[in-house]
Amino acid sequence: MDKYAIIVAGGTGSRLNSKTPKQFVLLAGIPVLMHSINAFHRYDPNVKILVSLHPDYTREWEQLCEKFNFQIQHTVVGGGETRFHSVRNALTTITVDGLVAVHDAARPLVSQQLIAHTFEQAGKYKSAVPAIAVNETVRSTEGNYVKLIDRSSLRIIQTPQVFDIRLLQTAYRQEYVIGFTDDASLVEAMGMQVHLVQGSTRNIKITLPGDLEVAELYYRQELK
Repeated sequence: MDKYAIIVAGGTGSRLNSKTPKQFVLLAGIPVLMHSINAFHRYDPNVKILVSLHPDYTREWEQLCEKFNFQIQHTVVGGGETRFHSVRNALTTITVDGLVAVHDAARPLVSQQLIAHTFEQAGKYKSAVPAIAVNETVRSTEGNYVKLIDRSSLRIIQTPQVFDIRLLQTAYRQEYVIGFTDDASLVEAMGMQVHLVQGSTRNIKITLPGDLEVAELYYRQELK
């Protein structure tokens, strides 16, 4: 069965207070995007990796690959206006059946075990979406009104989200709406349920400056 991984690398780094796009920020001396690509390559060297990257960053990425002697084979696909459009652009390049993972480049610590489990479960259920429980107290606000929410039914959704290729391609033929924040939301919009799997608290998304510090700590712990 053919396996693909779409690495979505369209961030700007604005919330990191950095002029460097967050996918190029260094983690343990290596760009975050390279860590994410490495994770899928270590899981299975035969996975076909597509990097969805804004055209403005293509040359910078090429220079980084030269600087770090990065030789893992991958194909760069032009990113779009939103995450939705970036993933759709990448999906249009796939012409075979199989499974496809969509992963945020800003989640560089994704484990081979989680990648393997999501592919395995998607092979059975046509979808596999990692999720973790909410451990903090959660409240909703509307104006001055604040309401406590039962967190037992809430989950934080992560990536990689793995789907049957044809299923996800069909989902991405829908018209874009703001509510489509991830791939699972598009599949659900077709009236289908997605299969949740256990995610990992270490599979953090680097968005804020503190996230990078935590990622550095986790990375050092994994080396021990």
